[in-house]
Amino acid sequence: MIPSAISSAMTSAAASVRNAVRGVWREAAKFGVVGALAFVVDNGGYNLLVFGLPGGARGGPMSASPVQASVVATCAAALFSWAGNRYWTYRDRHREKVTRELVLFLVANAVGLAITAGTVYASRHLLGLDSPLSDNTARILGWVLATLFRFYAYRRYVFVAP
Repeated sequence: MIPSAISSAMTSAAASVRNAVRGVWREAAKFGVVGALAFVVDNGGYNLLVFGLPGGARGGPMSASPVQASVVATCAAALFSWAGNRYWTYRDRHREKVTRELVLFLVANAVGLAITAGTVYASRHLLGLDSPLSDNTARILGWVLATLFRFYAYRRYVFVAP
């Protein structure tokens, strides 16, 4: 039989772990919602810039510059993501100095941008693929890798607990 003090400590520890896991899952869910909306901004913007409106005869205004279009679309999505994460996902964790937080956020997103643009570059210039399917496949792969990096960086460096 386990003494009551040990049993009570084990129960308390289990409750603490359960609460921590719930907190991370809640945070991950909010991060996921903001990320999903940013994904729409990013990929929708990219496709409009490179391929134009669906059914249009011409390509988009940046059809000759897909890597640059990826950068523009990702920057727009990053700004959306910063606002969503700052004011919703991590609203209880902002820094007093908004400028410092924004700079750290932009650094983390610059790495994410390089990951996403790098997959498009590799698809276009190393593999020689240039279809909407190959571009979007490359961007989705880049997005997944960049999202994993961003979740870690936001929790660890950008939106730190007070």
